[in-house]
Amino acid sequence: MADNPAHLDIVGFGEAMVLVAPDDGRDLEHAEMVGLHVAGAEFNVCVAAAALGARSAFASLVGDDPLGRRIRAAAAAHGVDVALLGTAPAPTGVFFKDIRPDGQRRVHYYRAGSAASTMDAELAHRILRARPGIVVVSGITAALSARSAEAVEVLLRGAGEAGVRVALDPNLRPALGPVPDQAARLLPLLPHVDLLLLGTDESPYLFGTGDPAEVLAAASAAGVRETVLKAGPDGCYVLEDGQLHRLASAATAVVDPAGAGDAFAGGYLVGRVRGMSGFAAAWLGSQLAARAVASAGDLVRLTEPAAAASLLSAAERVRPSTTAEFALG
Repeated sequence: MADNPAHLDIVGFGEAMVLVAPDDGRDLEHAEMVGLHVAGAEFNVCVAAAALGARSAFASLVGDDPLGRRIRAAAAAHGVDVALLGTAPAPTGVFFKDIRPDGQRRVHYYRAGSAASTMDAELAHRILRARPGIVVVSGITAALSARSAEAVEVLLRGAGEAGVRVALDPNLRPALGPVPDQAARLLPLLPHVDLLLLGTDESPYLFGTGDPAEVLAAASAAGVRETVLKAGPDGCYVLEDGQLHRLASAATAVVDPAGAGDAFAGGYLVGRVRGMSGFAAAWLGSQLAARAVASAGDLVRLTEPAAAASLLSAAERVRPSTTAEFALG
């Protein structure tokens, strides 16, 4: 694993797994055909960023097995650097998506003892030595194991000295243990966070409120430099010139909501790396999220060669007054 890949805009630090999902529209209990895909919060962010032309890399550990090799190949196929992706003597994690007869989706994880759960402080140091513009990590990574939690802490506490900005998506997941405990693990790290990508469903666990103005004020008081509050179908909230704005969701059709937050994060972080305002970056993230939910699967794709350039050009011109959204007093 190389310590110093070519200069990177964004590094995602987390776990990628192989996703097994029915291909025939039936639930897992009755499906006869399934497909294999690759997904994971930080992996998805890296793919979204690469789709916009950013230099992104995925930092993790996978097993020395066919599934690990599949993840490595998928990253490379999407233009994501794998110089910080290593192997470990443990299996690659797997998860299953179950589409129920009522259309609801259930996810079943088999990640205990996975290769990624053995990520440690050494990998965190390798990321910092690579000096990316931004490193993005989620609360999922901190919840995988005691070793990965230590690695996240080392990464966040060392980022400032290394000149690396940190983006944190809490991604609080009941499947990984009590949500209040996950939030409590992240709270002491907030002073080291430059960009907080927070959901309205998560903010009560971190700040005791879901009110956008109160959430952004509480995050700032906790030491976070910048916060964007994601509100799902209701869009997101950002501060621009001291004014709180709501940007509505760009989604017009929802086939599968999985991966929307990760696509948003990828677009938002690319916007900020390119020097866009928080509002313009949120607009860009919203455009990617809309594309992610419009098709099945977690990954966002920009199929037209000129699509990325067009989106980036449009985002550069976005101002709160140029949208149909309203500003909150």
